[in-house]
Amino acid sequence: MSDSRAENNDVQIRKSIRLLFLLLLAVSPSPLFAASPLSLDEALVMALKKHPQLIEARENVNGSEARTGQALANYYPQISVVADWSKGRSFFGPLERAISTEVHTEAMYLKQTIYDFGRTKGSVDAAQSAREAAAETVAIARQDVALRVRIAFYLLLAAEKQVLATGETVRAREAVFQQAQEFFIQGIRAKVEVSRAEANLYAAKTALIRAENNRDLAKVELANSIGIPSLADRQPVAPAIGSAPLPDESQVLQEAISRRSELKQLDSLGSVAAANLKTARSGYLPILSGTASVGYADRSFPPGDNVWGVGLNLTMPLFSGFSTREQEKESLAALRGVEARKNSVKLQVVKDVKFAWLGVREATDRIVSTKKEVAAAGENQALAMGRYQEGVGTIVEVTDAQAQALDADTAHIQAVYDYQIALARLDRAVGKE
Repeated sequence: MSDSRAENNDVQIRKSIRLLFLLLLAVSPSPLFAASPLSLDEALVMALKKHPQLIEARENVNGSEARTGQALANYYPQISVVADWSKGRSFFGPLERAISTEVHTEAMYLKQTIYDFGRTKGSVDAAQSAREAAAETVAIARQDVALRVRIAFYLLLAAEKQVLATGETVRAREAVFQQAQEFFIQGIRAKVEVSRAEANLYAAKTALIRAENNRDLAKVELANSIGIPSLADRQPVAPAIGSAPLPDESQVLQEAISRRSELKQLDSLGSVAAANLKTARSGYLPILSGTASVGYADRSFPPGDNVWGVGLNLTMPLFSGFSTREQEKESLAALRGVEARKNSVKLQVVKDVKFAWLGVREATDRIVSTKKEVAAAGENQALAMGRYQEGVGTIVEVTDAQAQALDADTAHIQAVYDYQIALARLDRAVGKE
């Protein structure tokens, strides 16, 4: 009886705990579990580890390494084992009659290219250079993904700030609307002023809805740039934002030319084209190889007679239907094309650096001017609100001041995060992650 009573008490206690937990969930004004913070550095680490674009680029490098191994295989002997059985009846000249034949052969064959006048070396050099180009593709992908993450991260922070600024405008217009109602009730102001204040309030609420939607879209973009389906409960945390002196433009240009992965990749592709040209020209030259075989052959199975052979083989191409000449022309054109593309990319690098550098300079200047604009617009809004509460200001004056304050806040938010995005673009233009 006592055991049964104790079990019933335990059940009642567990039910009471569950009920209390549900009540806490229902009445709690804030979530019990805070959102997990997400820093920019963590977002970059996640993206560089999980993004499909980078996984694909790394697998392409693995494929290039395998092709290098395939090219090196021509330096090694080729060994094969052959088993053959044949049976038939054929005419045998010395006996002047047809005879039946049956042959069993098992042998091991070895073939080694002794010298092919640069064919194998050209293939190996081309494969190794292609592997280096693939490695630069990984670096390019890392830089592109990092830039996209940084831009998406700052755009989300800007969207969050815009939601806060628009929310402040909604609260300010709610206060004006309530004040206008009080004035109307007291007979101080006309009904039209209440209607206008209400319209202004709902216009601000509409802007808030749009700002919140832009924030949600920015969350989707950040998750996609990282390479994950969604951020879930992760909340981005703004990094420490400071200002640094603008780097010298000519120095930045020199650094970009020396470290941009796109230019290094084209250097490797140029080496591929040069190696292919060497391989194509070796098609005019002979190939010297050695062969050896050892095995057994007999009419019965298993064969008992030992057979072997060694030899040298010299293959001299005389006429290939002009294919060697055309391969040489193709390789030479590819080499010249890579050089032209490299010059084109250099021009693009210069353009990228200058655009990004000018963007940093312009955003730096905007931060200073918009900060002063925010202070002036905030003071103007406070004065307009004070005048309206005293009954001497107009609803038009207050509305204009609120709109000006929101525009100033928006301009300053954009300037601050445009500066961060411009720095990210400048790093990408130079070749940094």
